[in-house]
Amino acid sequence: MELIQSFSVDHTRIVPGIFTSRVDRLGDYSVTTYDIRLKRPNREPVIDVAAMHSLEHIIATYLRNDPDWKDEVIYWGPMGCLTGFYLILKGNRDPREIYDLLLAAFRHVNDVEEVPGATAVNCGYYRMHNLEMAKWYAAEFADYLAANAGSSDIFEYPRAERLVTDDGQHFFDS
Repeated sequence: MELIQSFSVDHTRIVPGIFTSRVDRLGDYSVTTYDIRLKRPNREPVIDVAAMHSLEHIIATYLRNDPDWKDEVIYWGPMGCLTGFYLILKGNRDPREIYDLLLAAFRHVNDVEEVPGATAVNCGYYRMHNLEMAKWYAAEFADYLAANAGSSDIFEYPRAERLVTDDGQHFFDS
């Protein structure tokens, strides 16, 4: 089987940031999946599950209510490894073009007084939320983004390079 695109990223070198994970053509338009990475994989503790759940609710609500972006948002949800989120948008934009949107979304978390949709009627596990920890993670990430806005490291994946031998065998260098 062919290695999927997200597994070709060198997870030993990735830092928090906003990355293009993949671009897919769907008929006449494209959709882009962005990797919104809050933690360094395999080097930092992952995001607390309850805080991750709260961030999912808060930021999904924010994105789907932003007047300039709500019609572009297809999906916002957590990564299985609990180091970040996936954002799927219509079109194909450079990660720098969604920087302001995401910085505002993560800054917005601090202003939230209750997690939207955190009721038994609206949520699959409404008791698993932690707003205070969500605020802490959101502030940490927003501050990191702001401090590193000029660095390409927060917008460009470190790729695992495939070395090809003279006889055509493929190896990863990482």
